[in-house]
Amino acid sequence: MRSLLDAVMSLGRGLELPQVLQGIVEAAVTLTDAEYGALGVVGDGQRLSQFLPVGMSDALMAEIGRTPCGRGILGELIRRPEPLRLTDLSSHPHSYGFPDRHPPMRTFLGVPVRVRDEVFGNLYLTEKRGGGSFDADDEAVVTTLSIAAGVAIDNARMYHESRRRERRLEALAEITRSLLSGTEADRVLQLIAERALEVAGADSAAVLLPTQSGPDRLRVAVAHGAGAGRIAGLLVPAEGSLPGMAARTGRPVVSADIRSDPRAYPLGLGDGTEDGTEGGTEDGTEGGTEGGTEGGSKEEHGPAIAVPLQIDSGRGALRLSRLAGRPPFDDTEATLISGFADQAVIALELGRHRAESEELAVFHDRDRIARDLHDLAIQRLFATGITLQSATRLIDRPEAAERVGRAVDDLDDTIKIIRSTIFGLRTTGDGRGGPSLRRDLTEAVRGATGTLGFAPSLRIDGPVDATVPDALAEQLLAVAVEALSNAARHARAHRLDLVLTVDDAVTLTVTDDGVGVGAARHTGGLANLRARAEMYGGRLTVGAPASGGTRLVWSAPLPS
Repeated sequence: MRSLLDAVMSLGRGLELPQVLQGIVEAAVTLTDAEYGALGVVGDGQRLSQFLPVGMSDALMAEIGRTPCGRGILGELIRRPEPLRLTDLSSHPHSYGFPDRHPPMRTFLGVPVRVRDEVFGNLYLTEKRGGGSFDADDEAVVTTLSIAAGVAIDNARMYHESRRRERRLEALAEITRSLLSGTEADRVLQLIAERALEVAGADSAAVLLPTQSGPDRLRVAVAHGAGAGRIAGLLVPAEGSLPGMAARTGRPVVSADIRSDPRAYPLGLGDGTEDGTEGGTEDGTEGGTEGGTEGGSKEEHGPAIAVPLQIDSGRGALRLSRLAGRPPFDDTEATLISGFADQAVIALELGRHRAESEELAVFHDRDRIARDLHDLAIQRLFATGITLQSATRLIDRPEAAERVGRAVDDLDDTIKIIRSTIFGLRTTGDGRGGPSLRRDLTEAVRGATGTLGFAPSLRIDGPVDATVPDALAEQLLAVAVEALSNAARHARAHRLDLVLTVDDAVTLTVTDDGVGVGAARHTGGLANLRARAEMYGGRLTVGAPASGGTRLVWSAPLPS
């Protein structure tokens, strides 16, 4: 009784479930003076989801092979959760026998462990030391221990659940903070995968999103954990996969072992594919695995769960898996992971709306600046230019009149630059809402700085994004990139200016102060530029300005 009391007190101090379960088996073995003991946790389908033995070495367990799943005498206690004492295991009608290399066992004592009127598992004890059999006192002691064990297991489970909920709230808070601080959506998806893996105690996590080609396939946008490098970018069919099923039905999909689940699609994580799997990435390349190995080591995944992710681009899924041999995802975990995914999606939506609000505020500010430039700056510059022009008639000295005329020309150029800036402020292409020739040209010029060794200048006059068709805009961008490349390779220039104007035609003028093209025949890149112009009824001219260098003018009429 003193030993029983000590065992009960010891169990009551434990909070981590694995340690509590191990302590239960060790206490039962000690109290009954048994050679071997085990705790079998009953899972779905009246089978053992966990089997925790005591008394056998790891080497012996490895030789025996797979742990019991709940047949024979062990299954008898699952079907009839009542204490069972046997003096000879082999004489019982449901005796199933032992696998090879299993130590001999004759006497047996089994007692169910209940948690709140639910059978959590069974305590199994065999081979009482000294050659005797388990008696009524042993049964009474183990039954009492099982009651205390049920309370200890319940406390550990509640503690584990509270800690898991706490981690979930911390993870959601971190995701929300990242979104509100302006973190990119891709990084937030990576954070969701990382935190979901931690919250669920999984070994691999993947976020799958709909592809641009249609809803029939999902793409692994983000992967984290074991085998992440093998599955990133992999395409998964919406039909015939756990993530696809979760995305289609809007409900969690759980698999106890994806290696034998016909609903599962192999993601290259050792999901029962010994000869490799043909996947594919969104750029058309083939992916595959060799027996689910990573770095030459066998890492097969068994339990898996997929929960839906309803995002603005469609319905995706969050897929989590554990290594084979680990416990499957239970109903409580499925509910927890689903709630985490729902909250993460809400955080994503909040972040998207915040970004849209900020973007709208920027557009309003651009419109205000454009109005102020048009209504104030341009009008005053225009009035100043007219005043100067009228004053030239009152100037007697020709050199003074010429200087004033140049000032008027400079004012006209300034007005053109401001008008171009206004068009740029009011353009609708923003990198999210659609293509923008103005933006793409700016990025191309900025990208050429490294190869040229200096920053070229760019001026755009006219409503480029509003009037130039997309197909012609693509040609213009290609022409600009080719001109920048030619200048970097051949011109040896120290200055390069690009001017794009739009009126009845669109004209791109590229001028540099390099060595010039000379009298050489225009082949290669220049021939391509000329062909692009002629494709749209335009023309290409290449010449040399008076100051030296090269001036390239590419123009094409705008469709009426």
